[in-house]
Amino acid sequence: MATAQQGILDLLAPYPPGWGGVLLTGAVSTVAISACAFAIGLLLGTGGALGKLSGNRALRLMLDLYTTLIRAVPELILIVGLYYAGTDGLNRLLAALELPPVNVNGFVAAVAVLGFVQGAYMTEVLRGAILAIPTGQIEAAKAFGMGPVLRFRRVLLPALLPNALPGLANLWMSVTKDSALVAVVGYQELALATRLAGASTKHYFIFFLASALLYLAITLASNVVFKLIEGRVRRGQPRLA
Repeated sequence: MATAQQGILDLLAPYPPGWGGVLLTGAVSTVAISACAFAIGLLLGTGGALGKLSGNRALRLMLDLYTTLIRAVPELILIVGLYYAGTDGLNRLLAALELPPVNVNGFVAAVAVLGFVQGAYMTEVLRGAILAIPTGQIEAAKAFGMGPVLRFRRVLLPALLPNALPGLANLWMSVTKDSALVAVVGYQELALATRLAGASTKHYFIFFLASALLYLAITLASNVVFKLIEGRVRRGQPRLA
């Protein structure tokens, strides 16, 4: 029994020949990809939500097309298509301009694609949160002479965050799992590191269990962070029974 436990500890050691360090590095990469994609998605989603509610018919139709197509196509197809087709299209454009070709970094490709996907979902989450704001608050801000930027910062943003935060938290959890799909473009995050460790040692169960525990740790830490943020944005509001 002691020998078996020692063998597991050796496999999960943070230094070679153990694979613990590789898994931890993969977990850090997963969080980095997810955080960057979430930030890009938040920017796109904010712009998309405001664009849909702007009253501009052409802009709304374009954004409807964006959110519908992105939410309809699986993320794996988007990642593969945008990475390979996007890289090829970019290099063709550079060749037409007589410029040297470029190799798109796997991390950059993963962040760009996942952020683009997140933006479609966040557009609808934030649009719903804005629609939940009583119109009287917005009209009062206009009556005080607040411009669009000041109105968004002082009225819309504080009012929409409590409504949007549960949906945004779910999207964060989703992108941490979707980050595993970037292995198809050759970038090593937690899921790919787990498969490499399992294939090299043939101890698949041990490494997939360790990977599941790391994903669980990321989720639990994320729950704590979002609970703190929710407590902050809901300060002064009555507690729900």
